[in-house]
Amino acid sequence: MTTPAETSFLHTLSLADDLPLRRRFMVVDEDLLGNMRFGMLLEILDKVAEETALRYVNRFYPEARVVTAAIDNIIVRHVADVTRDIVCEARINHVGRSSLVIGIRVEQPGEPANHVASCYFTMVARSGMGEGAVSVALPPLEYITEREQARARKAGARREEYRQQQALTSEPPSSEEYRMLAALHTAQDEPGFQGLLAGRLVADSWERMYPEFENVPQKIFGGYLVRRAYELSSICSELVAPDRSVMAAVNRINFFHPVRMGDKLHYTSRVVFTCGSYICVEANIERISRDRTSKALSNSCLFTFVNVDRELRHKPVPAVYPTTYAEDARYLEAERSFKGLSGHIHLI
Repeated sequence: MTTPAETSFLHTLSLADDLPLRRRFMVVDEDLLGNMRFGMLLEILDKVAEETALRYVNRFYPEARVVTAAIDNIIVRHVADVTRDIVCEARINHVGRSSLVIGIRVEQPGEPANHVASCYFTMVARSGMGEGAVSVALPPLEYITEREQARARKAGARREEYRQQQALTSEPPSSEEYRMLAALHTAQDEPGFQGLLAGRLVADSWERMYPEFENVPQKIFGGYLVRRAYELSSICSELVAPDRSVMAAVNRINFFHPVRMGDKLHYTSRVVFTCGSYICVEANIERISRDRTSKALSNSCLFTFVNVDRELRHKPVPAVYPTTYAEDARYLEAERSFKGLSGHIHLI
């Protein structure tokens, strides 16, 4: 049997010496703390997770492939320095029947070492193409060390936590949540109300898919899709952030339907919740087939940004006020998700 340590995979972004690469990862052409395009890194991370999973799956099924089922979460620990190399160290933390949970530690080695982010992806092993593709059964890992066992338990705990969060979405508001929503609605009836209405905090974009975006045959690379969703969400967060909006966490990204060449995509981002200096933005990607006969939700994403000044000090953001039932539901879902992550978010 294979241990998690034997599935380790390293990928290095040589930003220190490769100046053209460094420029591609810069947000602006100036000396700025945290001057890193997180969307580009997100795309790289999805590819690293795929490569890590595929190396394991191909030991048993040489012709099989893997697809991203979800980005469980990504917690940004510290902002990255675009002038230093970034190392993505990935390994498989848990193997289910056909799924693999990949943990990726993103860091910048040296003095001092910089732990940039902790990332968790769920991949699924598949065999065949198109409608004939099926999941394949995988042999389990052998968890020998205490750390390996702890990581496997945490992978299970994250799955269970997500199931509970999903179950909560169909639950009515608690008494405390009802009072919170009622106060937000009541405030809108006050004379002179000038709060930010959630219905106005929306950004959208359209795009056609072309061959250069494909990863495996006939399917568009999921990492590219989530990068585009993140970039639009970052712009959307600036509708609320009075200073500078930077990434704090990926709460969750789900992959529902594959996107194919020729599809037309509609990206929609909404600011759905704020708390202190934090801004939660929901993003959905809807695919429309080339012949316009089918339409489906391809991805759903929830990102958390934080408003900071030039020295990365947290600055407060205005409250967001939902008005409709749908906006109430999005507000509650984001608020519950944020509570689950808030103990882990400590960006500096």
